[in-house]
Amino acid sequence: MSVYACRLCSISTRLAVVVGPVVGREGESVTAHFDEFGILRGKISRKLPSGFVMELMLNDTDRNKLGGKIVWQKKRVHEQVPDKRDHKRILPRDPRTVLTLGDGTQMPCFVIDISQSGIAVSADIWPGLGTPMAIGKLVGRVVRYLDVGFALQFIQLQEIDQLEILMAPPVE
Repeated sequence: MSVYACRLCSISTRLAVVVGPVVGREGESVTAHFDEFGILRGKISRKLPSGFVMELMLNDTDRNKLGGKIVWQKKRVHEQVPDKRDHKRILPRDPRTVLTLGDGTQMPCFVIDISQSGIAVSADIWPGLGTPMAIGKLVGRVVRYLDVGFALQFIQLQEIDQLEILMAPPVE
């Protein structure tokens, strides 16, 4: 079973819209973990250009619990908690891009988050620590592993307002 990072775009007690680096087939079973909602199981009911709609498979009790979590999460979002990291993490509007290895091999990847100093990605590869690569035009080295991917530290700090432009896939 493959594991990839994904992002929850919207959720109700019946459906979830998910963006990820890989999109399965309609009818395929999916298990997803979201920090705010826990493990959700369902089936892909519709493919989207950058992800899929997942029909949630919940009994009435779990559906009611999820409804409570959704209400609580909406309330929590309006309260900002300070982030003490050196560089602010951002979630790109379009997290899909291309990873380029040192030998020129390219593959699709999904940006989990990005900052001026580095980027976290999920891809169908598990590179060694120290492996150089580019995400879009951003060059860095693998510095740590995540549950659903890996993180690169950029060779140099980037301008925050240029991050989404630089991480975009190369134009062919």
